Amino acid sequence: MNRKGVLAGAGVAVVVLVAGVVVFWPEKQSTVAAPPTGEQVTAGTAPDAGTAPELTFERVNSPGRTVVRDRAGAVAATFTDDARTAVVHGSLRSFSEPKATAAKVSTTAWVRLLPQPWTAGAEKTDWFAEWFRAARQDTTPDVLEIATQYTVDAPSEKDASGVRFRGDASFGPVKASGAGRQEQSDFYDYLGVPWKFLDGPAGAPDRGRYGAVDCSGYVRLVFGYRLGMPLLNTNTAGPGLPRRAFAISEFGPGVQLVPNKLRRATNYAALQPGDLVFFELEDDPETLDHVGIYLGIDDRGKHRFISSRERINGPTMGDVGGTSLLDDGGTYSTAWRSARRL
Repeated sequence: MNRKGVLAGAGVAVVVLVAGVVVFWPEKQSTVAAPPTGEQVTAGTAPDAGTAPELTFERVNSPGRTVVRDRAGAVAATFTDDARTAVVHGSLRSFSEPKATAAKVSTTAWVRLLPQPWTAGAEKTDWFAEWFRAARQDTTPDVLEIATQYTVDAPSEKDASGVRFRGDASFGPVKASGAGRQEQSDFYDYLGVPWKFLDGPAGAPDRGRYGAVDCSGYVRLVFGYRLGMPLLNTNTAGPGLPRRAFAISEFGPGVQLVPNKLRRATNYAALQPGDLVFFELEDDPETLDHVGIYLGIDDRGKHRFISSRERINGPTMGDVGGTSLLDDGGTYSTAWRSARRL
């Protein structure tokens, strides 16, 4: 669904014509990074890991992770204990959404999903050698690029079965009162196909919600349907992503980076691109009700995320109905409560 006219107040769906996300690809470069936050505890090379011999693998605390550095000391990759999301540094890219913000995020971080959660010493295993060798050369869509494939005017694409798996998404149908849009649109509503879950009855798509995803449905669309992370149909702990934002924060896979202390979070140093950030925006101060995907620092030096929102009617990294920032004192910034690395 195209959201042309949404920013001006209209909500009529038309055919997608123009991509709303810009991605460009300059020459490959390294990221020269400061030492990661936390205490470095060990360091060593891993010549048997199928990687370049000049790479060094360091163990760092808070959270426990393995940081890979090249000969110049630049960070080449980061792998976090118990998490499948990994950052592998490569070509510089920029993400933008001109209809919703003048800001853009330029990054060398490529967020990939490991085939299994990371453990200390995994760089010495056979599976890692093959995976890392391929990941360092991989330019197929990663978490960040996939996340931006649902913003305003993003072009549609269908798979061999005729299922539209990407393209401008809405947030949900208009409420009966005409004031606002309905929540509860999951990834299978966007796709228009039923889904069999590991822990409950199959999800049946609502035809009136075709092309729509609420905030947690959007996260499940990106990490689950597109990238293969297991999905649950409940809000309890289990082998996959729960349905709602509060449950993903509390019970989701991976590692909790910033715990919910029922007040504004400010631990920006704990974040890396691809992390999930959670907010308390509605009436219950103890229930997290919104989730987004952290993109990184934008060209204005601010911490920017992307999420599916009612005001702009779908996924956005923009500033319509509140800035998509964690550190500007705005609506979402003051509502930020926790973070998790899947």
